[in-house]
Amino acid sequence: MASKKTLIITGASTGIGEATARQAAAAGWNLVLAARRMDKLGRIEAELGPDRALAHQCDVADWRSQQALKQAALERFGSIDAVFANAGFSKGSSFYGGEDRPDQWREMVLVNVFGAAATARLILPELVKTKGHFLLTGSVVGRITSIRNLYSATKWAVTGMAQAIRNEMSGTGVRVTLVEPGVVDTPFWDSLALPDSPALLADDIARGVMYALSQPPHVDVNEILIRPTGQPH
Repeated sequence: MASKKTLIITGASTGIGEATARQAAAAGWNLVLAARRMDKLGRIEAELGPDRALAHQCDVADWRSQQALKQAALERFGSIDAVFANAGFSKGSSFYGGEDRPDQWREMVLVNVFGAAATARLILPELVKTKGHFLLTGSVVGRITSIRNLYSATKWAVTGMAQAIRNEMSGTGVRVTLVEPGVVDTPFWDSLALPDSPALLADDIARGVMYALSQPPHVDVNEILIRPTGQPH
């Protein structure tokens, strides 16, 4: 059984999740990397080394899939010390105009909201045992109104979820951190138009995650809001 601390990252195959995995590995964490795309996860696992990283296919919108993720993490590393509920996406979400995409709306709500909630419900009991750390990816648009209305609403839900989890975990020793990126140049934007404004890199957000994780147990970094210099909103 590994003696190092173990971190689960959902949405680990690209962008912020992938960057965080690399930085966490460099800091000595064992990693359980979860995403729907096993081809990309497998490459990251091979790069970081199978003694350090476990790639596990997981759809966070599926409860049983997340149960299997938890079990795989425990079987491989014995305990769970932190989880980064990072999986999420936007496919366009205007309430007026454009093409009707009810299936994409449903999937977005299930991944962004239900997925994060399911991660919390399934993993928090393990974090109580280790006095661990629960982190969520929110967004700047979880604090302000955005033209990407439904996506923004899902991130407002994550903002509220983080506070609710923090309140519930009071007295357990579990820390809760909401990470709220501004515009980040990642594959998130593959189906959207990247704004004509400054953009962060995934590594910038990963450094914020590692900052929160690296604090001593009595320090709970509640929120990290990171915008690129010059982003107006």
